[in-house]
Amino acid sequence: MKNRRALAVPALLLATSLAGGCAEQTVSRYPSLQPRAIERRSDAEAAAAAPAALPPDAALDATLATTAKTLADTDAAFGPAADGAERAARAARGGGVGSDRWIAAQTALAKLDAFRATTSASVTDLDELAIGRARDAKPPYPALESLKARGDAQLTAEITRIAAIQALLPAA
Repeated sequence: MKNRRALAVPALLLATSLAGGCAEQTVSRYPSLQPRAIERRSDAEAAAAAPAALPPDAALDATLATTAKTLADTDAAFGPAADGAERAARAARGGGVGSDRWIAAQTALAKLDAFRATTSASVTDLDELAIGRARDAKPPYPALESLKARGDAQLTAEITRIAAIQALLPAA
């Protein structure tokens, strides 16, 4: 039994020293792969505060009302004129370039182009108002942005419709 105890003590010391070798080293030749303190902080910008409500601009609101009426009137007149131009273009399909039907369709397209020009001028005016506000370091005006988006959509729709009608006609 004494013999066993004599062997147990050195074996226990050997096991303890080997287990100590498995413990974490505090100093190493290699850098740690853990994130550094600088990597733990965020570089994200703080969320911007909600913009304060803009005071009404009576002069701008009056200009926007006039432009909105112009856009609405142009849109109301464009639809029936485009329908008429499309009928004229379909009627001109069988005739050649320069025929009476072709000329009537071209005349109807010219009227549509006049409506498109009016819409384009209104959108340009709205763009200039927005640029002027930006130049003066004023925040975007929601009514202006909304009307500008509506005008852009109307202009795109008019251009698309005119191109579709023009595609029905024989090329000159």
